[in-house]
Amino acid sequence: MKLLDSVAARETFERELERVRRWYNFYISGYVVMPEHVHLLVSEPERGELSVVMQMLKQITSHQLKTPDLPRFWQVRYYGFPVWSEKKRVEKLRYIHRNPVQRGLVAQPEDWKWSSFRQWATGCEGRVEIECQGTARRREQTGFLPKLK
Repeated sequence: MKLLDSVAARETFERELERVRRWYNFYISGYVVMPEHVHLLVSEPERGELSVVMQMLKQITSHQLKTPDLPRFWQVRYYGFPVWSEKKRVEKLRYIHRNPVQRGLVAQPEDWKWSSFRQWATGCEGRVEIECQGTARRREQTGFLPKLK
């Protein structure tokens, strides 16, 4: 079922992803919101566990998007895949950004608005803060440097 098929639903997911990112203080390297699922490439959160972050994101978005006739909006669990190397991170990021093209939704990754691809390609800010070169440049220019554990 394509529960994220509307522009409003995808934008709601992005807005809540950013809100949850700020609350739990984690980095997002990449994401894509597809009509019936999402892909996220994220760090472990500073506050809480990743499972709690995902639970909150799913609860908040389902509360806003679920219709009364649906038993549930999201699958019961999320599928995690630990990424330990730069090579694997790049592989996953490419997969995420190419997903709308592979599915025939757009011709080029930059044509899909609900993805981190444009931020990676241009450095322009989007609805969700992405941990990429553009973000690092903005932090350097403003003098804000993230705290390291």
